Amino acid sequence: MKIDVHNHYYPERFLKQLEKDGKTASVFVEKDEWGRQILVQRGNRVVTITPPMIHIEERLSDMEKAGFDMQILTLSIPNVDIFPVEVGESLAMMVNEETAEICRRYPGRFTGFATLPFQDPERTVKELRRSVERLGMKGACIGTNINGMDLDNELLFPFYECISEYDLPVHIHPRAPRDKDSYRDYRLGPMIGFEVEICIAVVRLVMGGVLEKFPKLKFIVSHLGGAVPYLAERIQNCYEAYPECQKNISSSPKAYLRNLYYDTVSFFEPALMCAYSFAGPGQLILGSDYPHVIGDIREAVTSIESLKIPDSEKQQIFSGNILRLMRM
Repeated sequence: MKIDVHNHYYPERFLKQLEKDGKTASVFVEKDEWGRQILVQRGNRVVTITPPMIHIEERLSDMEKAGFDMQILTLSIPNVDIFPVEVGESLAMMVNEETAEICRRYPGRFTGFATLPFQDPERTVKELRRSVERLGMKGACIGTNINGMDLDNELLFPFYECISEYDLPVHIHPRAPRDKDSYRDYRLGPMIGFEVEICIAVVRLVMGGVLEKFPKLKFIVSHLGGAVPYLAERIQNCYEAYPECQKNISSSPKAYLRNLYYDTVSFFEPALMCAYSFAGPGQLILGSDYPHVIGDIREAVTSIESLKIPDSEKQQIFSGNILRLMRM
């Protein structure tokens, strides 16, 4: 069985609402030089809209060809937390209801992670509870920052407490880089800016003491953790050298980093084996980034199949780990 934890779905109603309200959050629906619909956030091109992002039948056909049994649908970027509170809450409810309807229409092929209005702690918890208890969501998706607010901010603690209560996972997906000028050219935002955002988010969760305060939290980090597995020893060395890195945690950073889960959106064997060597097969989860233009639903599978590891460990990565996290 193969389950894709990292892919992208946009309800048509959401895109139409972006055209109406996007200017309130510096998000614009534009056309690129080839006439493709794109989303631009804070001056950075963050998404090229491809047909399967909207049309489920085309998505199902691609899943069949690549050998995927199920996808976990997420909105991811841009999320609703960039909008004014009332707009964000309304969009979150709409996206979650649309996702739940697809899951009902195609049982066994899709499940969903909730989209939440993180700009308001009370509304976040309210919508999380509704999404899990009434709509059947199996986790939540959060950005690497909440409209500039870092993930170790105490305003997010009610969410962490609530999702821990449900014992469900949180998928961390990168947001547009906050330093937009440095990433403006050459598509540097999705190329490397996203990975920088991931590293900042993960290290702040560790050093800020979030993982210690909420030990039941189950984070799935996008893009193989950015550069986190590669930089784990450097992170550890800085913890040992700098007192300010030690004030919020009682265990070594590497211990926390090894308890995170990492999706396999990389498709590059040396990078996959770095994460495998650091965290182990029990912490890796299949992801494709489909249907982004830089994702690859087929290579997501073949890159794991080609690894020189036991077949039993490949099955953990393909489905065993995520089924355990979602308690399915």
